[in-house]
Amino acid sequence: MRIASTAARADAAEEVAMPEPADAAASSADTAWFTEVVREHSTALVRYFARRGPRQDAEDLAADVFATAWRRRADVPRDAVLPWLYRTAGFTLANGRRKHIDLPVEVVPETGSARIEHDPELSALFDAELRGALESVGERDRRILLLHAWEGLDGQELADVLGISRSGADAALSRARKRLREAWGERMSF
Repeated sequence: MRIASTAARADAAEEVAMPEPADAAASSADTAWFTEVVREHSTALVRYFARRGPRQDAEDLAADVFATAWRRRADVPRDAVLPWLYRTAGFTLANGRRKHIDLPVEVVPETGSARIEHDPELSALFDAELRGALESVGERDRRILLLHAWEGLDGQELADVLGISRSGADAALSRARKRLREAWGERMSF
């Protein structure tokens, strides 16, 4: 189950996670909605995953998100589809990363600092100083900053992805920016 290239997204929409023939609950409106969601957002989701992990996994992970969107189509807010997809993508990515950590539960680090040196998000950054500053802020701050910078989310969309209120998202982004500025300043002062 893979998402095709951008040029073939329309064909892929029908291949991604369409209902099994026995799924009588799916209406033609559901199918049309889902097809449009895949056409409109598949590139954004593939890019989201490609920036955060191995590129060869990006299309499969995006397909998993679309499969979830199909199964939970009644829960997807029609006015905030992309934030819902990004939030689901975050859960999918976290689940995938947990599968690759071969540690007993009692030794799994609380902050995720053990995987920073191999973090695909950070290794995608070319600037060593920026990478170092982002390493020093917490994982939550880093996620918020990258959702804002890479995915262009702020305001209500960022709140929807984070599962918090709009004012909470604005405050979280402000705090994350402040911590990054402080970390950047510490790294740049010799």
